[in-house]
Amino acid sequence: MMAARQPEPRRILIAGCGRIGTRLGLQLASAGHTVFGLRRRPDALPAAITPCAADLGHGADLADRLPAALDRVYVILTPPQYDDDGYRETYVEGLKNLVDALQASGSGDARLVFVSSTGVYGENAGAWVDETTLPQPTRFSGVRLLEAEAVAASHPGGHVIVRFAGIYGPGRDALLRRIEAGTTCPDNPPRYTNRIHEDDCVGVLDYVGGMDRPSTLYIGVDDRPCSQCEIMDWLAAEMGVAPPERITGDAGGRRCSNERLRASGYRLRYPDYRSGYPSLLAERRSRV
Repeated sequence: MMAARQPEPRRILIAGCGRIGTRLGLQLASAGHTVFGLRRRPDALPAAITPCAADLGHGADLADRLPAALDRVYVILTPPQYDDDGYRETYVEGLKNLVDALQASGSGDARLVFVSSTGVYGENAGAWVDETTLPQPTRFSGVRLLEAEAVAASHPGGHVIVRFAGIYGPGRDALLRRIEAGTTCPDNPPRYTNRIHEDDCVGVLDYVGGMDRPSTLYIGVDDRPCSQCEIMDWLAAEMGVAPPERITGDAGGRRCSNERLRASGYRLRYPDYRSGYPSLLAERRSRV
């Protein structure tokens, strides 16, 4: 049964209004919401999204820059550099500044939706994981994201955390380029991967943000976690190139369950890679 939705319309802030945030903002605006996009330089945002020029790293004047009377806040951040300092400053300190600023600006009761990653689970040796699995991150990125999740949970207005796996979609064709160039995949034992189409990232965030009584945590993946070799073999066949060479590797990765998300009523537009990748393959062929 599909969960009940919150009344319309809402005043919504998207903090970190990049590619996915902009797509989400346009979808929300088309549904009648008032949407604000927070970026350091928001001038290029579409007209349907009201720009909010702010830097989460500068907490001193952040409250003064936030829109008033917010009902919902999405946090979709990207660190300036892929290292521990970048993740700490962006996800942990930046989110702390935002949570404090929301309370100071009178929006302490807004629902906070924070985008995290399945990387918080660590390697897990190919095991199945779900929202009840204890996170054991093995990389600095997962450690910092887990810290940021705790910050999100401290927000008094209620929170929802969405842990996405590898995002693919238009323009996100790194795997196709690797296969075309000739690559390897770990086998015997396999390494497992999880993914979600960008369209479903936007759909999931819209959906959980508008639920009346959401869970505080969802895993955002499609229905088919699989080995790297499985998806690479399928893509190679679709591209008409040789399958990747097998190499011996350590068992790794994890298989993420989306049972809680599906039980909430959300229906994936692309339930597996076989439904999601054809449009990317067609896009790539059109450029050749």
